[in-house]
Amino acid sequence: MGEKKKQKSHLPLRLNVLFFAIFILFSLLILQLGVVQILHGEDAQAEIDRTENVTSKTPVPRAKMYDRNGNLIVDNDLKYAITYTPPRNVQPEDNLETAEKLVNYMNMEDTDSVTERDMKDYWILKNREKAFSRLSSEELTLSDSEQYQIVLDRMTQEDLNSITDEEMEVIAIKRELDQATQLTPHVIKNEGISKEEYAIIAEHAHELPGISVSTDWERVKVNHPTLSNLIGNITNRNEGLPRQDINHYLSRNYSLNDRVGESGLEEEYEPYLQGQKEVRQHITNSSGEVIKSELVREGERGKDLMLSVDMELQKEIDKILQEELQAAITKHPYENRYVDRAMAVMMDPDTGEVLAISGQRYDRDKKEFYDEPYRVLYDAQLPGSAVKGATVLAGLDSGVIQPGERFRDQRLQFKGSPDKGSWTSSIGSPTDIDALKKSSNVYMFRIAMRLGGHWDYVPKQPLSYNGEGYQILSNYFKQFGLGTKTGVDYPYEATGVLGSGRVSPVKGYEVLDMAIGQFEAYTTIQLGQYVSTIANGGYRIAPRLVKQLHNPSNTEELGSVYQVQKPTILNKVEMEEQYLNRVQEGFRQVFQESGGTASSYFNDAEYKPAGKTGTAQAFIEGVETNNLSLVGYAPYDNPEVAFALIVPYTGQGNEYKINNIIGRRMLDAYFELKEERESGNKKSSEDEEESEEE
Repeated sequence: MGEKKKQKSHLPLRLNVLFFAIFILFSLLILQLGVVQILHGEDAQAEIDRTENVTSKTPVPRAKMYDRNGNLIVDNDLKYAITYTPPRNVQPEDNLETAEKLVNYMNMEDTDSVTERDMKDYWILKNREKAFSRLSSEELTLSDSEQYQIVLDRMTQEDLNSITDEEMEVIAIKRELDQATQLTPHVIKNEGISKEEYAIIAEHAHELPGISVSTDWERVKVNHPTLSNLIGNITNRNEGLPRQDINHYLSRNYSLNDRVGESGLEEEYEPYLQGQKEVRQHITNSSGEVIKSELVREGERGKDLMLSVDMELQKEIDKILQEELQAAITKHPYENRYVDRAMAVMMDPDTGEVLAISGQRYDRDKKEFYDEPYRVLYDAQLPGSAVKGATVLAGLDSGVIQPGERFRDQRLQFKGSPDKGSWTSSIGSPTDIDALKKSSNVYMFRIAMRLGGHWDYVPKQPLSYNGEGYQILSNYFKQFGLGTKTGVDYPYEATGVLGSGRVSPVKGYEVLDMAIGQFEAYTTIQLGQYVSTIANGGYRIAPRLVKQLHNPSNTEELGSVYQVQKPTILNKVEMEEQYLNRVQEGFRQVFQESGGTASSYFNDAEYKPAGKTGTAQAFIEGVETNNLSLVGYAPYDNPEVAFALIVPYTGQGNEYKINNIIGRRMLDAYFELKEERESGNKKSSEDEEESEEE
């Protein structure tokens, strides 16, 4: 029993020793933590602050554009710039102080961008005590933002009038400083900077936090005004991202003040042209000072565009349109008093590449021409007989006419509908090919009648129409690109206009009008796609303004190919090859055979062209005029170039066939330029061989 008591007396002692040891250890740990907190707390916190990372992105110059032969079209012109790179957590007071210093070295005379709100913010910063003394004791209990808004509302015109012209310059500078993003260079000024101004700011940069001298770029269109409107524009540094698309761009890592394409090819190819920004990772302390900066990704200019356009050919086509418009107006001033524009396009029918695209508008008051190539894509006009190839193909493929079938070309008379006839009474009884050659309206009317269920013509009887003719004919037209989008690589194109704006149900006689191009209006690019589809054997290919994209180069030459824009086949016209062959033959005879509506203009051309003329009645200011159109390609047996053109509102009965004259000159220009280049290349090759022999 005594032994048991003795054993029990040792257990509490061991526990006490153990607890005491644990107590000592915890005490030492607490003491150590206290030492760290008290003696080294600031250093530890500073170390934590140093690990805060901030990323900055610096824009790079925009990509360039070239023509299909590698000639520079759009470049970037480097210029002096004054930039501001704000630190983290910069305050309005800091920017005001910097602006007040900077105004002593930099002129900022353009203060148009300064808003009333900018002026109010400035005045409050300079007169804070006076501004907030206007608040009642109750208003002082409101939130800071609510107080500030009340102060803004209570500012008077007298307050704003007290701001001097020099202070306006300060406000303009501060406005730019406020728009900058932390640790990212922002251009304050890049216009009108003299060498002296540049040098003095560089000399005093150490006094101006975040201010430095640098270079910026400005978009330059080398051949202005040629194609300038088609190329489009970019926003300026004050506009930044377009307000309507701001979320779209921000979701793609753009900054608010980035310059982006807002029209034309600049907008269409924005993702390629913008380039890759330089990205840096900055490590800052608690004061926002950069302790370390590392390059994460080098900046790189965007992908350069090689357009499909041949700039030398483009200039020649522009010149032809201007000269012929001027001639038509000068020779027939009264008949052509409404003529003010012409649109034309030349394409490679096998690839859809646009070789030249010209829209010329003449201002009679200023006696000046305006380069408006975009009209080719959106200015829809009644095309007239140029579309008869599609009408004949619709008739052949649908089975309502047979190859070689004849109709007597006589005036058609319907009870309750307008009479319908051809432009001349000497056509006879043409076949489908003859109807194209001589441009028989009646032949096309008979096709449209049969498509609508009216097979047998009886004079002075009502036009029977089952309502299906329009849709059938429209579907065939769309297979060739008429009345539907062509798929051109551009932000906008028109689809054409139903019945020149009509939205009510189509009548039977209007389908007859449609068969001869007198009901639906089409754009020049649609006519170009249509004739290209006939020329290449039935493939409707999307027109292309950009041929390929290239990686940026450090020289004036194009870099390596990044991406080739391959032809996009939208559809294949599903019909027998013989039908297309017949229309192609009809087109050949229009240009080359006696009696063809354009043979007197083209039958002596060595490049063997084919095509179709068109005349449509169009009204302007209540006066009836003619739209003259022309589509074609060459050579007819192996087409390498197709074209389309429209000249609206020419004089009735005017014998000056401006469409045929322009068309001939366009094809001549293309083949003459081709011959010159081939001769030049041949001569150059021969010179090289002679040099090697020597």
